[in-house]
Amino acid sequence: MPFELFRNRNHVCLMFSDLSSDEGEAVQSNQFLFVHGDTGAILDPGGNIAYNELHLTMTRWFAPNRLSGILASHADPDIIASLDRWLTATSAPLYISSIWARFAPHFCKPGKTEGRIIGIPDPGMRIPLGDSELIALPAHFLHSEGNFQFYDPVSRILFSGDLAASIGAKLKPDQPVTSLAGHIPRMEAFHRRYMVSNKVLRLWARMVKTLDIQMIVPQHGAPLAGAAVGEFIEWVQELSCGIDLMTDVHYRVPD
Repeated sequence: MPFELFRNRNHVCLMFSDLSSDEGEAVQSNQFLFVHGDTGAILDPGGNIAYNELHLTMTRWFAPNRLSGILASHADPDIIASLDRWLTATSAPLYISSIWARFAPHFCKPGKTEGRIIGIPDPGMRIPLGDSELIALPAHFLHSEGNFQFYDPVSRILFSGDLAASIGAKLKPDQPVTSLAGHIPRMEAFHRRYMVSNKVLRLWARMVKTLDIQMIVPQHGAPLAGAAVGEFIEWVQELSCGIDLMTDVHYRVPD
């Protein structure tokens, strides 16, 4: 069952967290549904592993064929491998980084994506959701070359993609992490390997500090709320990662 991250009389944010499992062959991943009045959008709908149950379960909250947008933070298989099926089930366009717009069709049958991909420019954009909007925030190289996070100004939730992901912990979506210290061991190795450089993390931190963020919700693992939001921003902006850690030891012809 999905977890309600936010609800008021006109706006709902749902997280689906148990459609794939890190205990099996596939990494656990989260999918998200926004409903604003009579308009809906889905974020990072996932791979084929997640499609059937996600499509069936979300019909209790919103009819898939009425979606106004399919949003993708980047183009990894756990983000949009099910794209062909979503484009069949809906008439919604796909919003994805403009640098991935010509790669996304590889997930689909020929002609399926024609006229249905909206490339998000590098500086980001505001995506209408009824009489509200979602803000696509640039998060390039965190970890993908063309990468976006999505900020919902109604719920004040930042949907952060792979940033703030935690791996290996049993997810309890109704119990967000509110203190970061004990959670760092579930995050550190992933961030050091998958994030490209500390320079990009510092640029990201400077940007998001201008927003009112009540919760950070990643694509993998548990949401961050309360004090953990600011603690994560402070922690990650000091983290050495990616190319910061590379030396000639990492670039040798194998024996």
